[in-house]
Amino acid sequence: MKAVMLAAGVGGRLYGDDSNDPPKALLRFDGKTLLARNIEILRNNGVEELVLIVGHRKEDLLAEADALAPEGFVRSVFNPRFKEGPILSLWTASDELRSGEDILFMDADVLYHPEMMSRLMASASENCFVMDFDVELVAEPVKLCIRDGELVDFGKQVTDDYHQIGEWPGFLRMTADIATKVAAATQAYIDVDNLDVIYEEAICDVLVSEPVGTFGFEDISGIPWIEIDFPSDLLRAEKIIYPQVAEYRADGSDADNLPVANKASGE
Repeated sequence: MKAVMLAAGVGGRLYGDDSNDPPKALLRFDGKTLLARNIEILRNNGVEELVLIVGHRKEDLLAEADALAPEGFVRSVFNPRFKEGPILSLWTASDELRSGEDILFMDADVLYHPEMMSRLMASASENCFVMDFDVELVAEPVKLCIRDGELVDFGKQVTDDYHQIGEWPGFLRMTADIATKVAAATQAYIDVDNLDVIYEEAICDVLVSEPVGTFGFEDISGIPWIEIDFPSDLLRAEKIIYPQVAEYRADGSDADNLPVANKASGE
């Protein structure tokens, strides 16, 4: 399996649209970048290759990858239109999605405990989201909806016809067949020049068109994580979430000492 990580953006909501700050994947926590953490976690979970979709300050990202990863583990694909919207980064990954390999899709701006990835990779579901049920129903987080035990909707704006709802941290396992369909769904938006749509819409198009049961999910509620989109997210990551990541134990042994408060952006 190979991982495909979207890491091309300028981080406009965090730094401002005209910023030349480093990519969010190079944010450091206790001296280690998010990219470094991901490389370590992926290798520990048997992922064979990490494909970075790069754009803004790509040289910095690739220098970090070269310094950390064994030769051949990290490969990059450049998105020259990285300022025009994230769906173009997913489209830039089309050849990777159509490669005939199983895909682990990832956002680059998530700080998380490795247990999250371990649960995803160990899941019995071949096409699998991770899902946090400790969600506040606000506009920003990307949500997953369950009806009668099955996933039925996905995105920032979702149907009201569900029994449970959770938040998506940005990681998805896909079979080669489903990854190819995601590439086709993304192409459909590009063909009509609909670049304002969030890339999750293309994934949702595949989710709702496939037979019930095609996609599963792993409950990662209680595992500390945060998606870093806004300055408030970065502050929360530094002051609250990283200490939780450092102290978290998968067996729950830290539960009485460190309350978990894993919320994504938009707070």
